[in-house]
Amino acid sequence: MSDTLLLIEDEAVLGTELARHFRRGGWEVAHVADLAAARRILLDDELGPLVVVSDMQLPDGNALDLLAEVRDRRGGGEWIFLTGYGSVADSVRALRLGAYDFLEKPCDEKRLDLVVAGAVRSARAQRQLVERAHLQQQGYGADAFVGRSAAAAAARAVLEKLCSVPFSALVIGGETGTGKGLATRILHYSGQRAAGPLVEINCAALPRELLESELFGHEAGAFTGAKKRRRGLIEQASGGTLFLDEIGELEIDLQAKLLKVVEDQRLRPLGAEREVAVDVQLIAASNRDLAARVRDGRFRSDLYHRLSVFGLTLPALRERPEDLEDLVPRIIAEYNAKADKAVRIIPDAAWQALKAYPWPGNVRELRNVVERCVLFADGEVFPVQWLQLTSPSGGTPTNAAATAAAAPASPAIAESADQIVLPLDGSMSIDDMDHHIVATAVARAHGNLSAAARMLGTTRQTLRYRVKKYGIAAGESPGEE
Repeated sequence: MSDTLLLIEDEAVLGTELARHFRRGGWEVAHVADLAAARRILLDDELGPLVVVSDMQLPDGNALDLLAEVRDRRGGGEWIFLTGYGSVADSVRALRLGAYDFLEKPCDEKRLDLVVAGAVRSARAQRQLVERAHLQQQGYGADAFVGRSAAAAAARAVLEKLCSVPFSALVIGGETGTGKGLATRILHYSGQRAAGPLVEINCAALPRELLESELFGHEAGAFTGAKKRRRGLIEQASGGTLFLDEIGELEIDLQAKLLKVVEDQRLRPLGAEREVAVDVQLIAASNRDLAARVRDGRFRSDLYHRLSVFGLTLPALRERPEDLEDLVPRIIAEYNAKADKAVRIIPDAAWQALKAYPWPGNVRELRNVVERCVLFADGEVFPVQWLQLTSPSGGTPTNAAATAAAAPASPAIAESADQIVLPLDGSMSIDDMDHHIVATAVARAHGNLSAAARMLGTTRQTLRYRVKKYGIAAGESPGEE
């Protein structure tokens, strides 16, 4: 797209004068006298002007009809209308179609220049958003879900189909780490809302009181500390996609409010007297069996059925081990670029270890393991000793090649009852440390998550999320659910 100004004006003298004025201002001006010529430039030649200055009534029709046609094809650029006899209805329609401004003839040149300058700033900002969305779309096509297995191919086929149709809600199922966030980005950036925002939130990571305010927003004075109005994440996602991860952890009363958003596309912020209209596509994800939670009374059946119009369940990595041959080199290349490494050779011993491991943490765990190996690599060879693949129960490594590099079960430094000691010698990754801290707290609390959460200064909900993430065995004390 060039920085061109398209002038649509049928009055010969005025059109020539305006074209000369804009050219003196440094514009490349395309001047036409009717809608047919403008349509050829905009739709057939795809000129893509930065700004369009147009008369309203032209010999072959109303310019608003052309604007509507251009907008239907997602055409960019800001439109400014000039007219000597525009009606109120035309003004309202112009603004609804997204016109930048509506000026009556005769218009002072200084006033026109000010309006055009504002339109330029707006058009350039829009162009940057479109270009950014295009780059993101290129990186998040359906082929971003990598794998040669039949299960991966089936998931890609569903993603491609969903990207081609408008949908209001969708549930993505699958174990932790199977790629639900990736699937969401594919659906957003390759779908019909790619130019809009993508807003993500983990429902298990925030306490109930904070989650309600985060989702729905609040007015000033709605509660202690609410000093000004805040737009909630749902409102911020309007025009785009809202991704609710771990939706199964959402409290029942918030589920009712969310159902209204999905059904009516309206919400009421905390402390507000009026509802706010939104236009949002909702993608929900859960590693829980939502149908089972409906039967147990922990998830609203009406919300479940409304969200489940479309469904996608992502396969676990252990169900598609052949995909490791596509995933591992791709992840290595990614971390080579990030860490300025040059790992290229993967020994047979490494492949044997990778394929023998059951991957309870799925692709997320694979990424963490490959990252550690790439960062600790000294040359081109993938270092087998840093795989540290232990069985999910924390026992011995799953293969002989990894035996010498087993992940440390716990630091070799004595710990007191109220302390956890971690080594800083590179033998534990951040995820290993997080896993060890959570597992130790749960063990010391004898499986009581509430007590373990108090030890760690966090909420039970957040702790429970990590317990599930790492597959740590834990009991539930009476009244915890």
